[in-house]
Amino acid sequence: MRVAMFGYQTWGHRTLQALLDSPHEVVLVVTHPPSEHSYETIWADSVEDLARAHGIPVHLAQRPDDELEARLRDAAPDIAIANNWRTKLPRHIFDAPPHGTLNLHDSLLPRFTGFSPVIWSLISGAAETGLTAHRMDDELDTGDVVIQRAVPIGPRDTATELVQATIDLIPEVLTEALAAIENGTAVWTPQDLTQRTFFHKRSDLDSRIDWTWPAEEIDRLIRAQSDPYPGAWTHHRGQRIDITRAHVSTCLYGGTPGRVFIHEGDGMAVVAGPSAHLGRNRALVIDEVRTADGRTVPAAEFFPHGGGYLTDRP
Repeated sequence: MRVAMFGYQTWGHRTLQALLDSPHEVVLVVTHPPSEHSYETIWADSVEDLARAHGIPVHLAQRPDDELEARLRDAAPDIAIANNWRTKLPRHIFDAPPHGTLNLHDSLLPRFTGFSPVIWSLISGAAETGLTAHRMDDELDTGDVVIQRAVPIGPRDTATELVQATIDLIPEVLTEALAAIENGTAVWTPQDLTQRTFFHKRSDLDSRIDWTWPAEEIDRLIRAQSDPYPGAWTHHRGQRIDITRAHVSTCLYGGTPGRVFIHEGDGMAVVAGPSAHLGRNRALVIDEVRTADGRTVPAAEFFPHGGGYLTDRP
């Protein structure tokens, strides 16, 4: 089939490479210009560079424009593929090819619709994440599903590991979906939108640690903000620090959330959770911090003894 591709960053790059490795012909690539946004300077393999290296026509745009409509019409694709295209496509664009547009979304839809789905899946305590191939429609990530593949979320997995695992599913899912569409055997399953969960784009504030959360939830937040993502952060004596490694305590601790309490093993236990004054919660044991100047420091060195509080403001 003749394929037009809409994509960006490593997700789009891996999708384009899978198409190049397939029997299908890529007739147009549409991608965004490079960005300095913190979440767009990571996983930043260039779709544009890969397309131009293979002599494929490229259209750069932040959002659909009149030129895109003309180029899509001239390219005459049988189907369009989208992966990490960042702005809404109108119906006259996504419905233009005879087979419409197939979108790849890195969650098990209808759960974790929207943005940063792997990060939100980990923060939320989901048992698995994955990759969904679905038909694009007028709403965000709501179209009929043709293929899904799951990735289990392990007890110590990081977002970095899980994102890579879902990216690795792209060739298999895309190849299988295109084969089924081309030979007429695709089975399209409507999503149960009563089960839909919808998450917004992440910003710096979303990485701030709330010490009234249970330690288990803070631990997931920290693992969800693993390098190269901006770290989960807090303040210690006026200095902003990232918590780069931590785990849940063995003992129960009581007091006020955020209290830097006592060493447990090689880490520093920090009181956490709702109703912490009742002494029924696990603490978060910090293993490693990153200071404002970029140094990574073991917790026992950064916190030579207990005392003081970790706070959301200086």
